[in-house]
Formats: sequence, C-alpha cells, structure tokens
Amino acid sequence: MTSKAWLSLGANLGDPPTQLAEAVRRIGDHPAITVIAQSGIFATKPWGKTDQPDFANIAIGIETTLKPIELLDVLLAIELAMGRVRTEVWGPRLIDIDMIAYDRFEIKTARLTLPHPYAHERDFVLDPLRQIAKDVADWVVMCAAKPR
Repeated sequence: MTSKAWLSLGANLGDPPTQLAEAVRRIGDHPAITVIAQSGIFATKPWGKTDQPDFANIAIGIETTLKPIELLDVLLAIELAMGRVRTEVWGPRLIDIDMIAYDRFEIKTARLTLPHPYAHERDFVLDPLRQIAKDVADWVVMCAAKPR
C-alpha cells in the first residue's frame, strides 16, 4: 500500500541549496520512496534560536510504502550520512528533514508526532508546503486547533 508524506527540509550551514538538492536526491533514491512534488526554495530567518545564519527551506511530497516510523528512520539516516550532528535544539545545521504529515494520520508516540506538533507555528514549513499541497497545510493547521 502506498502512502503520501510531506516533508520539510532546511539548511543554514555550508551551501544550503546544494545540500537541499542532495537530500532530495537521497530521499528519492530510496527504493520505497518516490518524490512527487517539490516547492521552491524559501529564505527564512531562524526560529527558536535566532543568533545564526538564515535558512533555506523547501517542502517535498513523497509516495512511499514505508510505515511512518520506518520513514523516520530513513530520514534520520540520510541526515546522519550528510553530516548532521545534533548538538543544540534549533541550532545551525547542514541539513534538517522533518516529517510534517503522513496521509491524514494523527499519531503521537515517543519518537514521532503527526502532524508535526510545531508546523502550524512555522511559516518556513507552511509557506513551502502551501506551494505544493495547500490542502495538507490547511489540515496541519486545523489539527493544531483541535483540543488534544
């Protein structure tokens, strides 16, 4: 069974546009993933920790046969292979890949919450996502407005 997932990618160290393109290539090279949509690059101010370079952000849509946690593991492995080191929350990074939505699943586990719990607060996520999947961006915002 194929599912659709929506990812947010960002980078603010090195050559962000090149790193975003490389991450998209690596995601699409996985045998269980097909990239079906990609936004343009959005230049954005940092969120959370503001004393760092601006970010380049994109959103992509994928089709996959992976389950959400399996997809998360693939994305984390790609980040690691590209040199991502998690040293500080919201700090600078070579690459960041977040799963924003997976079909219309609403789940909350120790490892993964969908839709992404902060996406509705972040224009750097919503603006690129709206460019390729306005209905998904609207659903993410609607989910955040529901009592949890």
